[in-house]
Amino acid sequence: MQDQDKGSEIKTKPSKTRNLFGFFAFAFTVIAVTLSLFQLYSAGIQPFSAIYQRCIHITLIMTLAFLLFPATKKASRQKQDIYFYIDLLLIALVFLVGGYIIFYYGEIIERQGDWTTIDVIFGLVTTFLVIEACRRTIGWVMVIICLSFIVYAYFGPYMPEFFAHKGYSLERIFTLLYLTTEGIYGLPLGVAATFVFIFVLFGSFLQKTGGGDFFINLAYALTGRMTGGPAKTAVLASGFMGSVSGSAIGNVVTTGSFTIPMMKKLGYKPHIAGAVEAAASTGGQLMPPIMGAGAFLMAEFTNTSYLYIIKVALIPAIMYYVTVLFFVHFEAKKMGFLGLPGDQLPRIGETLKNGLHFLIPLGILIYVLVRNFSPMMAGFVAVVATFLAAMIRKRSRLSLRDVIDALALGGKNAITVSAACAAAGIIVGMVSLTGMGLKFSSMVVSISGGVPLIAIILIGLASLVLGMGLPVTASYIVLVILAGPALIEMGVALITAHMIVFWYSQDANVTPPVALASFAAAGVAGANPMRCAFSSWKIAKGLYIIPIIMAYQPLLLNGPFWEVVRTIVFSTLGLIAFTAFLEAYLFHRTNIIEWIFMGVAAFLLLLPSLYTDLIGVVLFFGVIFTQKLIWKEEWNGLPGLQLSKKNLADAFQGRLKVS
Repeated sequence: MQDQDKGSEIKTKPSKTRNLFGFFAFAFTVIAVTLSLFQLYSAGIQPFSAIYQRCIHITLIMTLAFLLFPATKKASRQKQDIYFYIDLLLIALVFLVGGYIIFYYGEIIERQGDWTTIDVIFGLVTTFLVIEACRRTIGWVMVIICLSFIVYAYFGPYMPEFFAHKGYSLERIFTLLYLTTEGIYGLPLGVAATFVFIFVLFGSFLQKTGGGDFFINLAYALTGRMTGGPAKTAVLASGFMGSVSGSAIGNVVTTGSFTIPMMKKLGYKPHIAGAVEAAASTGGQLMPPIMGAGAFLMAEFTNTSYLYIIKVALIPAIMYYVTVLFFVHFEAKKMGFLGLPGDQLPRIGETLKNGLHFLIPLGILIYVLVRNFSPMMAGFVAVVATFLAAMIRKRSRLSLRDVIDALALGGKNAITVSAACAAAGIIVGMVSLTGMGLKFSSMVVSISGGVPLIAIILIGLASLVLGMGLPVTASYIVLVILAGPALIEMGVALITAHMIVFWYSQDANVTPPVALASFAAAGVAGANPMRCAFSSWKIAKGLYIIPIIMAYQPLLLNGPFWEVVRTIVFSTLGLIAFTAFLEAYLFHRTNIIEWIFMGVAAFLLLLPSLYTDLIGVVLFFGVIFTQKLIWKEEWNGLPGLQLSKKNLADAFQGRLKVS
C-alpha cells in the first residue's frame, strides 16, 4: 500500500513544464518546427559553418527552454505570471546575443584578441543564459560544476599547489566561451546541433507514424509466451526502441506504459517491474545505431568514423541485454511466472504484415552508413525514408498536422540534451584553458599506481557521484575530459577508454538517490521510487563488469579473430554465471555449495586467461549437472551414482526427496 501511495505522489506532483496555451503555445510550436526544418535543411541540403550552425541551434533551443521550463516551483504552470514575463525578457536577450554572433561574426573575427566591452558583456550574458537554461532543464549539479570551473579559471594562482595555474581575466574567460568554438559553441554543442538532433527527429517521426508500437508488438509476439514473457518483452522492446531513440527515459515512458502493467498482471512486484524496464531502457543508450548522443560525441572526440563506433559497440550492448534477460528469466522461474496465453498476444505474422514497412528506414539508415555517408546525411535520409515508408500503409500515413506534430516533438525532445551540451562546452573550455585535464589525469595515475583496474574503479566511483545529478551525456563529457587521458596514459586504447567512460556514465539512469529512468519507471509502476532504483541498479550490474572486460580483453574487436571469439563466449558465460550467483538460482534455487561454485565460476570466466576460463566452464557446467541430473524436485536416483542418501542429504541441505 505504501508503494502505491508513493507512486501516487509521483504522478500528482507539479509538472516541471508550463502548460502553454493560445498565442504562446502556437509560438512554441512554430519555433520548434522552425528548429527541426533548419536542422533538416542543414543536414541534407545546405550545411552551415560550425559557428552559425551551433549559434542558431542554441538560440532556438534556449528560446524553447525559457518558454517551457519556468524559473522556480512557485511560478505558475497554467497562467502568465511575473515569472513568465521575466522569461520573455530572457528570450529577448537570447536573440540579442545570438543575433550579434550571426550578423557580426565577420567583424568579430577581424578584431580577434582585441575584444570590445560589448564582446565581454555579451559573453557574460550568454554564459548566464546557458547556465540558467541548464539549471531549469537538468538541475543544480551541472550549474555548480560549470561555475566551479569558471571560478577555478579565474582564481588559478590561489588554488592548492598541484592544481594552481596563472589565472585568467574575466575578459579572457567570457570571450573564449562566447566568441570561439572552444567554449559554449564547442564540440559538445556541435554534436548536439548536428548528429544528435537529426536522430532525435528520426525517433519523433518513427513514434508519430506508429513505428514504436510496431517494435513493441513485435517484442510481445516473440517473447510473450516464454517464462516471464512480459518482462522479456520489456527487455526486447527496449532494445528495439533504444536502437533508434537512444533515450532511457524515453524508452521507459513508451515501452514501459505497455510492459510494466503486463508484468504486474503476471505477478511481478511493482518495484521489480519498474526496475526491469529501467535497466532494460538504460541499454537503449548502449545499443547502436543511436546510443543517445554518445556515439556521435565519441566519434568526434576520438576522430573516428561513426560507423566504426557503432560496430565495436554492438557486441557489448548485446551482452548487456543478455545479462538483463537472464536476470528476468531467473526471477520469473524463481517466482513461478509463466508466459501469457496466445490469445492475449499479437500474432507475429500479422504484426510483421502490418509493420514490416517500418524496417525500411532502418535498412536504409544502415546502408547509407555503410556507404560512408556522414551521420548527418544518414539521419536526413532516415527521416525522409520514414515519412515515405509511412505513406505505404493507410494506418501509418501522416497528415499535415501529424508532420507538424512530429517536427515540433523533435524540437521539444532536443531541449535537454542540447542545453546539457552547451553547458558542457563551458567545462571543456575551462579545462582546455587551464590544463585541468592533465592535472586531474596525473592525480588518477598517481592514486592508482598506474594500475588500470584501480583507475577504472576510481572512474566508476566518480560516475556514481556524477550520476546522482547529471544526465548521461553531461556525465560522459565531464568524465572523459578529466579521467579519459589517465586510462590512455596507462596503455588503454583510445576507443576503449572512451567506451569505458561512456558505459559508466549510464549510471545517471539507475543510480540512487537520483535515478531518473528508475523514478520514471516507478511512476508508471506505482512503486516506491527508491526500491525501484536500487532494484534496477542491481539488474544493471553489467554496466560495471563489461567495461572491465573491455580494458583487459579484446571485446571491442581489437584483437585476433579467435581471441575475440573466445572473449565473447567466455565473458558471456561469466555474465550469466554472475547473474545466477546474484539471484541464487539457475534451474532451481542454488544451495550454498552451488552458490559458491557459481560465484567462483563467474569470477574465473571473467578473467583474461584461457586457463581460468576452462576451470570456470568446468565449475559452471558442474553446477548445471548437479541441478539438472543429480537433484530435482523429486529424487528418482541416478544409475551408477555411488553416494549415500545421507551424503546427498547433507550436500544438498536436505532438499532431496529420496524414494
